[in-house]
Amino acid sequence: MTIVFKISDNLKPKLIKYYEPLKKEKTPPYAVFQAQEADTTITLYESGKVMFQGISADIDANIWIDLEKKFNNRDIDPSGKEKKETKKEKDYHLNNYNTIGSDEVGTGDYFGPIIVTATFVNKDNQDFLRALKVSDSKKLTDAKILEIAPEIMQKIPYTTLKVDNASYNKNYNEDINMNKIKAILHNKVLTSLIEKQVPYEKIVVDQFVNLKKYYEYLDNVPKVVKGIFFTPKAEDQCLSVACASIISRFFFLQEMQKIAKDVGKEIPKGAGAAVDEFAKEIVKEKGIDYLTNIAKLNFKNTQKIKEN
Repeated sequence: MTIVFKISDNLKPKLIKYYEPLKKEKTPPYAVFQAQEADTTITLYESGKVMFQGISADIDANIWIDLEKKFNNRDIDPSGKEKKETKKEKDYHLNNYNTIGSDEVGTGDYFGPIIVTATFVNKDNQDFLRALKVSDSKKLTDAKILEIAPEIMQKIPYTTLKVDNASYNKNYNEDINMNKIKAILHNKVLTSLIEKQVPYEKIVVDQFVNLKKYYEYLDNVPKVVKGIFFTPKAEDQCLSVACASIISRFFFLQEMQKIAKDVGKEIPKGAGAAVDEFAKEIVKEKGIDYLTNIAKLNFKNTQKIKEN
């Protein structure tokens, strides 16, 4: 499969940066850049045209077609022509396949665990999931997550892993940073779900690091899942990733409720100023050691609390 279109000037540096770790040493005539992403070759020409060649060319091209719409209000079809009319609903190419998708929650929150989930969604389940508004998972309230996640979990296969705060604080160090933890957890849930022998065609992960670095983090892991398609904002493009996000959030909210019950107060999310103030109150009441079991101590919040 080959897809060619002219990319806008404001997206050229983004494309080059995105594929920089996969750049080829030599480029063909009249090309300024060429990279190899799994089975897709990406070539940017002096004319401004970008060509995607390979089995998954449509998936790679769709990243930049979507960005053209977002940043430049351009609608481009796979032949490279401008569309005269905008579709009311995007035709996400990843949802043309039976996919395994994974996503994580809690990595940006000072309080609470890290939850990673992988789900398998076949094309037959897509109408059911869209009826639940799964495709707009970022817009769902906590209450809605708690309502629909059990329905999703009854319908589709999934695997979830939790790293509680005590375990996180014990294992985090200079050699095992957040991205490495995420890579290991994603690989574990993907491996577990694949072992259930679900008939998947694509594996999609919400991108948090470039693919080369992702596999470097897994150098010492005995069983590594290959052939992953990494893409930013994957849950907007792929229902299995959106489901993984919802299920992860469901378990994260349950864990936060447990902490809140133990503390006696609702726990703020994120890692901002409100979290700092809340943590200072907790330390005054229960001592600094209490944070070990409810917070990620490597966050800068901890130092701010100690300086108080």
